[in-house]
Amino acid sequence: MSATNLEIMCWNVRGLNCRARRDTVHETIATTSCHLVCLQETKLHDVDQFMASYLGGHRLNKFAFKPTGGLSGTRGGVMLLWNDNHLDISSINIGEFHVTATVTTFEAHLTFLLTVVYGPTLSSRKHAFLHELQQLKPQHGVQWLLLGDFSMIYKASDKNNTRLNTSLMRSFREALDVCNLREIHLQNRKFTWSNERQNPTLAKLDQVFCNQEW
Repeated sequence: MSATNLEIMCWNVRGLNCRARRDTVHETIATTSCHLVCLQETKLHDVDQFMASYLGGHRLNKFAFKPTGGLSGTRGGVMLLWNDNHLDISSINIGEFHVTATVTTFEAHLTFLLTVVYGPTLSSRKHAFLHELQQLKPQHGVQWLLLGDFSMIYKASDKNNTRLNTSLMRSFREALDVCNLREIHLQNRKFTWSNERQNPTLAKLDQVFCNQEW
């Protein structure tokens, strides 16, 4: 996505704990002109400067990360990579399901709040995730961009079958309303996730939202 010469990549990488996947991410980022990359499901408990430099190349020379969680220590994980010649990223706040930071672009003098999420797959944790999102709502007048893998949907058209958890969908919609968020619609494809079976379940779990100020 682009806004005032700002290019952002958002990607659930399904784990960076194998060399082949890290190579793929490195090569893909290298083909873009992104100023900021937001990676979810890194499955990494720790990230050092060497790994971040390899993934982001010479352009994306700064990083921040949220380590994995869960009993196995391999669930989730969020990483930001950015170009500090183009952006200043400050006030980094790491929560159970998110990384939130203040982003300022040098060229356009644009400042906004960025939240990158990796939502829980367990249904029992989804209400806690939505509660955390609502707590992040900024003060009036602050531009807010919220993106990532939410691991849930808020409307029936975001899934290719009728096996729907309508209660969770309603709770997701209510959280979006509380935060005054609206979807920035995906272009050129309808779904972002598949269970990869012969008759697959497809869903749009990766989303981008913004508030009215944005």
